[in-house]
Amino acid sequence: MGKVIACCGLDCASCDARIATLADDNELRFQTAEKWKVQYHAGISPERINCTGCREAGIKFSHCAECEIRNCANSKNFLTCAECEKLENCPTIKSIHQYVPEALENLKSLN
Repeated sequence: MGKVIACCGLDCASCDARIATLADDNELRFQTAEKWKVQYHAGISPERINCTGCREAGIKFSHCAECEIRNCANSKNFLTCAECEKLENCPTIKSIHQYVPEALENLKSLN
C-alpha cells in the first residue's frame, strides 16, 4: 500500500484511525484510543477514532479537522507543508515532528 501523506507529513495510510474507519473496526478503535492515551497523553474515546485521512474526502478525526497545521497549509493552498519555505523552522509543525520524526522525512521526500 502506498503512502497517503497528510499536510504535516504523517502517513494517513498507516494511521490506525484511518484503518479502523475504513474497516469499521471497533476493536482497533479501542486499541488506538488506549495506545494514544499513553503515547500522546490524550484522553480520546474509541468513538472519536474516525478519519478517512487529512487530505481525503470524508470524516476527519477531531484533531485533524481542527489542526492548526492543516488549516495553515490549506490557507496557503498547499497540498502539504513540503511546499512551505518555513518547513524546517516552523514552531507549529514541530509539535508533530517531535513525536513522529518520520513525518518530516515524508515531507522532505516530496520535494
